[in-house]
Amino acid sequence: MNKTLLYITVIVIATCGLVYELVVGALASYLLGDSITQFSTVIGGYLFAMGIGSYLSRYIDKGVAQRFVEVELAVALLGGICAPVLFLTFTLTDMFQVALYGSVIVIGALVGLEIPLLLRILKDQLKFKDLVSQVLSLDYLGALAASVAFPLLLVPKLGLVRTSLLFGILNAAVGLWSTWLLAPLLGNPLRLRIKAVVLTVFLVVGFALGDRLTTFYEDQLYADDVVHASSSPYQRIILTRGKRGFSLFLNGNLQFASLDEYRYHESLVHPAMVRAGKVEHVLILGGGDGLAAREVLRYPEVRSVTLVDLDPAITGLAMRFDELVKLNHHSLTDARMRVINTDAMQFLMEGTQQYDVVIVDFPDPNNFALGKLYTTGFYKLLKKRVAPDGVAVVQSTSPLFARRSFWCVENTLRAAGYWTEPYHALVPSFGEWGYVLVAHEAPGHHRALPEGLRFLDIPTLESLTRFPPDMGPLPTEVNRLNNQVLVHYYEEEWRRWN
Repeated sequence: MNKTLLYITVIVIATCGLVYELVVGALASYLLGDSITQFSTVIGGYLFAMGIGSYLSRYIDKGVAQRFVEVELAVALLGGICAPVLFLTFTLTDMFQVALYGSVIVIGALVGLEIPLLLRILKDQLKFKDLVSQVLSLDYLGALAASVAFPLLLVPKLGLVRTSLLFGILNAAVGLWSTWLLAPLLGNPLRLRIKAVVLTVFLVVGFALGDRLTTFYEDQLYADDVVHASSSPYQRIILTRGKRGFSLFLNGNLQFASLDEYRYHESLVHPAMVRAGKVEHVLILGGGDGLAAREVLRYPEVRSVTLVDLDPAITGLAMRFDELVKLNHHSLTDARMRVINTDAMQFLMEGTQQYDVVIVDFPDPNNFALGKLYTTGFYKLLKKRVAPDGVAVVQSTSPLFARRSFWCVENTLRAAGYWTEPYHALVPSFGEWGYVLVAHEAPGHHRALPEGLRFLDIPTLESLTRFPPDMGPLPTEVNRLNNQVLVHYYEEEWRRWN
């Protein structure tokens, strides 16, 4: 028995096992939102199921090698098809959560069987202490490989569907080569080899059709035609075209619809631009689609605009996708524009330049990674980069649908030492949407609105700060890095509407 190949087997099955867990967690987060709950319940359920599988291994007394190969083939089949089946279940039925947690339990239990069975196969080859230390060390090494490759390589290059199918193929390959490694223990391995070959061919065909499968699922998920679909290390990017023009979705969440995005972006940019002492140097955090930059560049006084967006896939799309380039008026290739792809908090920590206007256009705080960008810690870093007579504005979710979340953002900005002025605007694709204007002290009105705006004029601008009773202030906690209370507010409030 070749121990080296068996050790390679350990690494492969450990990598496959963790990848299936990550695929299911990412897919649940992508389709259901609420990433904290989805990953928490998927990981917890998966580990629990692995414990069940490990316990059940005690009842396998005979034919351990054959059972190991059969388990590998079962994991290959169920793990390999988990993503396409879950996508299909979500698009065609209302049984998605049953299928989701059923997959977690069954795949987890089978993965939990693998290592105990392999340990029993190897028990006559190594001393017990060497057996346990070497097998478990390799198991953890495989888990590390999966956790690094999944966000950096697998999801951006293959997507969730082809990732699960690829690792199903690897599991099937383990089952197939195990019929030779364990041949002396199997008796007649021919039947197992035939099953492994048939399963491998089935999964290879699925992998070859992976892009078509993904396109089919996404066509069912979105009301309009999908005209662009890609994955980056940070998110799934979808552009659709339909009656509302074209729309951008990130991880399934609408970012704008071209029919009415001007309402959102005019409301985001111009209240700050007309109130700042100067508008020569502008910083945009987020806004990689170039639409906020389009509004900033309406002011001839602007000399430089620095746009910081984490994902180069978004800023690249905003420079190459014809309809988006036309919509943003070629803003990202303007001579005054500087585009930096990095983390916004890191950017603020590393520099010292101050800006006359700062536009903060991050996605809503639906997870801790985004929630950190709405904390007192982040806002204090931001404050150092706002010029003494400068103004900043923060998009702050909906004061109607997520009222407590909106006022939490405003309360957090005040706790960071800003003068604040909350306001809101109606954007039909989103509903009532909120913003908070901030400065070191109350600013005056320094300039007129530019010509050519479709939504804002002076009377409209003055009306934005008036809140009806159902959107008025609420007491909230301050969002700090160590509590991230805003993420909890947000998930609780939006769950009622989704």
